[in-house]
Amino acid sequence: MDVWQLKVFLAVLEHSSGSKAAARLNLSPAAVSAQCHRLAADLDVELFVRTGTRLIPTPAALQLAERARVVVREMHDIEQEFANNSKTDRRPFCFGTSATMLIHHLGRPLRLLRKQYPNNPMEITVAGTDEMVAALLDRRLDLALISVPGENSDLTLLPLFDEEMLILKPAPTRVRGWHVGSIEPADLAQAQFILYPKRSVLRRIADNFFREVGLTPRVAMEADDAQAIKRLVEAGFGYAILPEYALRGQLGYFGLFRVPGHRIVRSQALATARSEHPRALTETIARFLREALVTAK
Repeated sequence: MDVWQLKVFLAVLEHSSGSKAAARLNLSPAAVSAQCHRLAADLDVELFVRTGTRLIPTPAALQLAERARVVVREMHDIEQEFANNSKTDRRPFCFGTSATMLIHHLGRPLRLLRKQYPNNPMEITVAGTDEMVAALLDRRLDLALISVPGENSDLTLLPLFDEEMLILKPAPTRVRGWHVGSIEPADLAQAQFILYPKRSVLRRIADNFFREVGLTPRVAMEADDAQAIKRLVEAGFGYAILPEYALRGQLGYFGLFRVPGHRIVRSQALATARSEHPRALTETIARFLREALVTAK
């Protein structure tokens, strides 16, 4: 048994799929399968049971995962301590971001980053904040651009900027130009809403807003994609709350509103897992991206 086998095992556990784990690790599905079978043989246990296309972990696999994550984190910290020069570090760099931030903020900064570090293999993961936080803590991501999830002593945050979130209301005709109107809580009381899933930071921000204005929203649907939510609002399925930058420059069958005196705001930050031996390249890239993003903002 070695650390690489544990990394492969954790990737299969995360994706419930050997082929998806193989794509993530840049391996063939056969190589992933061989590593998992070898690990199972070394431990003399069964790790996964196939159900259709999914691999379901056994109780032994779940027990192993708790220990494996600790070992992988420890090995990561050892590597950081003894190979920690940003100028000579050629190890892969893994960065996480949401789809909205990737589309609306990160185009130019990532192009500049690739020019600055042409010899570093880079992997971009698009996910929600909670998934990125879990990946940071498991050392599957080096750096992530997240909506600040609240107090978390296991993360080191580099604040970027605040971004307003706006209320979307279906409109009978296409709305042109950028205009944000005012709406009262009473006008929202009977509306149906299309919101992000409960597990997401953006949903928690929306729920805090509803508590602040004394409303219990009628949630008709949940979706975790801003474009999908916009289309559902345009089709008349309900109101929504979305980040401003997912709406800028977009024409559609929806109006934009805010409740006077109750701005809905999400805070953006670059996050790393707290460590006694942080990776120098991660700190350098974090400063590089912060400068590019704050300047653009």
